[in-house]
Amino acid sequence: MGTDIPTNYSYMTAGITNDDSSSAFSDCNSDRSGEFPTASSQTRRLLLSCASDNSDDLIRQLVLDLNSCSIDEQKQATMEIRLLAKNKPENRLKIAKAGAITPLISLLSSPDLQLQEYGVTAILNLSLCDENKDLIASYGAIRPLVRALKTGTPTAKENASCALLRLSHTEENKVAIGRAGAIPLLVNLLESGGFRGKKDASTALYSLCSVKENKMRAVNAGIMKPLVELMADLGSNMVDKSAYVLSVLVTVGEGKRALVEEGGIPVLVEIVEVGTQRQKEIAVVILLQICEENVAYRTMVSREGAIPPLIALSQTGTNRAKQKAETLIELLRQPRSGNGAGRSSEVSA
Repeated sequence: MGTDIPTNYSYMTAGITNDDSSSAFSDCNSDRSGEFPTASSQTRRLLLSCASDNSDDLIRQLVLDLNSCSIDEQKQATMEIRLLAKNKPENRLKIAKAGAITPLISLLSSPDLQLQEYGVTAILNLSLCDENKDLIASYGAIRPLVRALKTGTPTAKENASCALLRLSHTEENKVAIGRAGAIPLLVNLLESGGFRGKKDASTALYSLCSVKENKMRAVNAGIMKPLVELMADLGSNMVDKSAYVLSVLVTVGEGKRALVEEGGIPVLVEIVEVGTQRQKEIAVVILLQICEENVAYRTMVSREGAIPPLIALSQTGTNRAKQKAETLIELLRQPRSGNGAGRSSEVSA
């Protein structure tokens, strides 16, 4: 990865702290694409510009080249802008102020998949400057990025998901991204993408699904199946990420039902028994959320043998995990009658 800029997630689910969730996710920061081949003179020009304190002249020329009638010139200009934005953070604002955003967005709809990929990657790198995010969204990048998520190369899809994450910093943009059709495409990337694609999709979905209508879109798109499968594979390095996405979705009734239907309860109980400390903590939070108002789900959790590992967790887990485990044990030991309401306040630590 080119640069590491901490991402602060303010969209936390109940009982989960900012530090817990943000450390579980990959930062969709600078692109991780390979360097693009260039002629030696162009390489020297770019390297000199990256090392120089003044790249303004080159940036202005590259923005002009983005509007060239030659696809090869457009590719070269887009590639150089992408590298300038990746390797020198101060260039990101310079490039935007030079007028690059509008022509780059137009390239996102190019039928040339390589040019589209370069455009997506350049937009991603420009979005790392917070001052550029609102400009990129207001200039109409969301729908073209969603199209790239659908039709692009594997790298374009991964970088498009990261760019959409960067633009999801406001509730308004989260809604716009969901309504543009991104959620089912991200679910598909989570299910069938490579490891990086799965990580990037889960990170974007975690952010976008803080909005209720996007939770519903994700559930309706079948997200529970890949989430449960990824959590069940303890060696996948996706357990934490999948569980945090799941914790956002089970705040709605449809999410709870879909989790149960996809066999999520046995998987969560296993995580409480054999997962890492962080995995155990988020698993018990999810179990508490689905059990708090549903006697049938409590019965299912009990029948999976949850109480012994919960007792162990209440004695050896983190302070938060101990408290959640104790609350859930008390809930599971209640008589199997009544609606179990009135416990929701105990879920929020």
